[in-house]
Amino acid sequence: MTAVHRAVLEAQGPVLQFNRPLLGSGAQSDIPVVVNIFGTADRVAAGLGVTPDGLDDLGAFLAALRAPAPPDGLRDALSRWPMLKAALATRPKQVRTARVQSVVHEGAQVDLSALPVQTHWPGDVGPLITWPVVVTRPYASAPENIGSYNAGLYRVQVLDRTRLILRWLPHRGGAAHHRSWAQRNEKMPVAIVLGADPATLLSAALPLPETVSELTFAGALNDARPRLVPAKTVPLLVPAEAEIVLEGWVSSTETAPEGPFGDHTGYYNPAEPFPVMQVSAVTHREAPLYLSTYTGRPPDEPAMIGEVFNRLALPTIRAQIPEVHDLWLPPAACSYRIAVVSIDKRYPGQARRVMMALWGMLPQFSYTKMIVAVDADIDPGNWDDIAWALATRMDPARDVMVLENTPMDYLDFASPQPGLAGKMGIDATTKIDSETTRDWGKVMQTADEDRAFAETLLDRVMPELTR
Repeated sequence: MTAVHRAVLEAQGPVLQFNRPLLGSGAQSDIPVVVNIFGTADRVAAGLGVTPDGLDDLGAFLAALRAPAPPDGLRDALSRWPMLKAALATRPKQVRTARVQSVVHEGAQVDLSALPVQTHWPGDVGPLITWPVVVTRPYASAPENIGSYNAGLYRVQVLDRTRLILRWLPHRGGAAHHRSWAQRNEKMPVAIVLGADPATLLSAALPLPETVSELTFAGALNDARPRLVPAKTVPLLVPAEAEIVLEGWVSSTETAPEGPFGDHTGYYNPAEPFPVMQVSAVTHREAPLYLSTYTGRPPDEPAMIGEVFNRLALPTIRAQIPEVHDLWLPPAACSYRIAVVSIDKRYPGQARRVMMALWGMLPQFSYTKMIVAVDADIDPGNWDDIAWALATRMDPARDVMVLENTPMDYLDFASPQPGLAGKMGIDATTKIDSETTRDWGKVMQTADEDRAFAETLLDRVMPELTR
């Protein structure tokens, strides 16, 4: 299934549904598997509730959430009505019954092997749940307080019929909640939502402000109040319209080796201990669908999501670093390990200041190991433009900045130490004032009148070239 999925994704093909997947036992499952829902950037935008042209407005909305300016009079307040309407739509509505609880398996009835969870790569240790929205809340918070909830996308390994392993890194919200329960030596309630609506799934992946709940923000994307229902066996509220929910408790102390699994780097990551979840109930619709994906060397669905999220993040980045003109995180570089930033350069040393600001001010760049800074006339998403800037505007002895002992994704086995590595900044901008003692070259450009003449002539004699 992974091989078929990958071939279709690389061809920018459609969403796929496998109607009779084979279980590990060899039996056929009655639960169809759906993959590739985010296989194109257009489908990611649709999942966010916008067209591709609307991504810039959504990015501006996200930037305003982080640092909202007070309305300047009634006219400005009215101009912000779409934002206010979206904020009002995030109030959750609690319901008593839900389709996701049409079928309930508790206690001895729980059997995770009945779910068509994929084993994606030949070296994977076993089945891996890849699109789980893991819902948690901190210790001593009320189950009704949705604002305290965290919904994150974490890798979930099926350990046996009733147990799972949750792989969350220490800086993620789920891990922080788990520490708050473990400090009191208490097990933590968890709900794993499988087949959440696209807005909820993408909200769980968005770098939202800590004060904004992912579950409630999905209501803003859907332009509707999210409907939540009390879980059957744990004190949590869960999305009422999901396909499947796994309820249970995560031990404060028990761990198990998670992995190895094929990862977004294109390599298998080593096995490491992570918390174990004891499943207390499985609830689902009458005829549920199981949503899945694979993670591997790009292209994959997370890389497609990253491409869209890069565009959404630009207004937030500009709000903190105004001289940033454009930014590209190449999907082939695992979507975050290399960044190319174009800037409106005005003074010496500005490129280095921007690179340091990206690493130091914005948490999402803490694992970016290389930043290339270029001028605003360079398209940061065009490798030919980048190569030309590197070849003509950069001197390795002068324009390369290397940092040591900085934070790094511990999955980067090229790092000298796990979680600690170097970073490199390359200034491929035009050198000005005190940055150089030589006369700088002048970029060649066709005159505007000559370009217009050529376009008119070609449109008349060779129109196929101008279409």
